[in-house]
Amino acid sequence: EAVAADWMLEFACYCVYRHFTEGCAAEFRRWKGVAQALINGLSSIPAHQKKMVYLCQLLIRIAKGKNLECHFENDRRISPLESALSFWTLLEREEVKLEQVHEDIRRLIQIQIVAVLMENGYFKEAAEVLERLFTDSESDKPLRVKLATIIKSKDPYVPLLQSFSYNLLISKLKSYIQLFVKENETNFLIQAATKQVESKGLGAKALQNRTVNICKSDKKWNLETELRFVLSFILLRDMLGQQIELEIDLVCMYINCLLGLDSLHNVEKTRDTLAGGRRRQRWTYKEDLKLKSGIKEFGVGNWTKILVNGDFNNRTSVMLKDRWRTLCRTE
Repeated sequence: EAVAADWMLEFACYCVYRHFTEGCAAEFRRWKGVAQALINGLSSIPAHQKKMVYLCQLLIRIAKGKNLECHFENDRRISPLESALSFWTLLEREEVKLEQVHEDIRRLIQIQIVAVLMENGYFKEAAEVLERLFTDSESDKPLRVKLATIIKSKDPYVPLLQSFSYNLLISKLKSYIQLFVKENETNFLIQAATKQVESKGLGAKALQNRTVNICKSDKKWNLETELRFVLSFILLRDMLGQQIELEIDLVCMYINCLLGLDSLHNVEKTRDTLAGGRRRQRWTYKEDLKLKSGIKEFGVGNWTKILVNGDFNNRTSVMLKDRWRTLCRTE
């Protein structure tokens, strides 16, 4: 189950990267929700997934960078872009090969933190954030002085801010994502999936051959194609028997990608087949008590933790959420 969770997290993060790069706003919002939910469920970030998670968190915040009503930190003074900067710092510590790229993007984020505040008329806040952004080091001094002068002028359309624009930041990040994906193509997920298949005697050689063949037709984003096939291959055999924590809707999507299902009717049919008799399985009084106890201990919304720590009869986290809504309505 832990391996399956790793697969799901990596797949969600790479979908976030792809849709950010391609500018698919609706798909980006969908996958950032999936990735964020999975990340929130982690007690700690596994070492092999740190860069991946940091980049995902960065992009989620960059996407909301101009929305000052959006807050990712408890301190409401921290804008989305300033929050993004903290994840860029973490990413820099994990990735040492792209020093110049890191410096360029860091500078763009810093400038845009100030620029977005000024565009919205928050000049006092821009001056305050400047104090948080920069140290007293000599390397930081030139940019710090320039930005301080710009803030005093109260003109958000000066050449410096226009030259280091938000659009340039997005463009630089898209280029960085391409480098990141290329650097991390041979990743934990593919290696772990192969081991899992080998251990179950499910024909790892055939899996690898099929993956290579599929990837030849989709060179630009071959990793996502690999993940779709690997997840479908494993989930079709293991999910129902092992209560792996994945939603039926997402599993249907993977099968849709693999088999080429092209209609809502076929997707719904596949969903019904996977769900089987579980949809008609009545909730027992004992299960309701365990659900209430889990909510009392972990809080509403922490469905995965409640499921893992409770003795439920072949349920999923989605089923727990739906049952809680039903209980709230009836009580």
